[in-house]
Amino acid sequence: MKKQNIIKRAKDVLKIEAQSILRLIDRIDSNFSLAVDLICKSKGRVIITGIGKSGLIGRKIVATLTSTGTQALFLHPVEGLHGDLGIVTKEDILLAISNSGETRELVPVIKSIRHIGAPIISFTGDLSSTLARVSDVVIDVSVEKEACPFNLVPTSSSTAALAIGDALAIALLAEKQFKEKDFYKFHPGGNLGTRLRETVGDAMITGKKIPRVPAGTSVRKAIREINNKNVGFVLITDKKNKLLGILTDGDVRRMIGKGISFDGKIIDEIMTRKPKTIDEKISLAQAMEMMQKSEITSFAVVNEKKELKGYVHLHDILGRGGSVSISLA
Repeated sequence: MKKQNIIKRAKDVLKIEAQSILRLIDRIDSNFSLAVDLICKSKGRVIITGIGKSGLIGRKIVATLTSTGTQALFLHPVEGLHGDLGIVTKEDILLAISNSGETRELVPVIKSIRHIGAPIISFTGDLSSTLARVSDVVIDVSVEKEACPFNLVPTSSSTAALAIGDALAIALLAEKQFKEKDFYKFHPGGNLGTRLRETVGDAMITGKKIPRVPAGTSVRKAIREINNKNVGFVLITDKKNKLLGILTDGDVRRMIGKGISFDGKIIDEIMTRKPKTIDEKISLAQAMEMMQKSEITSFAVVNEKKELKGYVHLHDILGRGGSVSISLA
C-alpha cells in the first residue's frame, strides 16, 4: 500500500506541473512577442536575475540562451547590490524572475536598473506586484498551486518559469534564423554538435521496429500496429516496399470524433497519401531544420525509388527518451 501511495504522489506532482505549463499557453500574447522583439533589437546582452529557486531557473535560461545564439549573463541580486551592477549598461535588457514579484533582495536591484536605463522584462506570478509595476514587459507565469502539499515549495511555479524561458529561447532562435552551422559553432565539442554532424541514416529506426503494414490491411489491424509500436503512426507500403501512405493516432482520434466506423474498411481507404519523407544521407542538423519548417517531429526515410528504409524522430536525433504522438502528413 505504501508503494502505491508513493507512485500516486509522484504522478500527482507531474500532473499538477504539466497542467501549470498547459495553462501558460493561453497567456502567450503581445507581451511575449514584445519581449522577443526587444531582445532581438538590443545591442547588448540579456542580464537575468533572480534568487533561490528563481535564480537557479535563471541560470538555466542563461545557458539555453547562450547556446542558441543570444548573449546572456546571470546577475545574483545580492552580488549586484555590492558592485556587480557595474556589468549592466543601458544597452542591455534585464530579465527578472520572481513568482511573488516582491522578493526583498530583488526590488533594490530593479530600481537601480531603472536608473541605469536598461529595459526590464519580468517573469512573475503576480501582475500587481512591485516587479510587475516597474517592468516594461510583464510575462504572466502564475500557477494555481504548487505541487507541494503545503503549497509552499516552489515546484509548479519554478517549472512554469523554466518552460516560458525555453519558449523565449526558441522563439529568439527562430527570429534570429539560427541555423545548422550555428549549432556546430556553439556546440563544437559537445554531444549535440557531434550528433548533428551525423546523417539520418545513422539515427533512423529500421527493420522490425518500423510501424508498418502492407496495403490492403484492415484498419483495425493497422491501429493495433500503431499501439504495438507506440510511436504514434503506421506506414503503409506495397509488395515492393514502396511507401504509399501513413495513418497517425491523431487521424484515428479525429475519425472517431466524427463517428466514422472502421468496420470492414482497409487502410488504403483512410490513409494519408504522400507522407513527409527524407533521404538517409541528409545530416541530422538539416533534418531538424526541415522538421521546424514543416512543423513536424518525424520523417519517413526513403531511397530514390521511394522504398521505405526506416523513420527518424526528433527524439532519435537528440537522444531518444520516449515516444510521442506525431503527424507526418
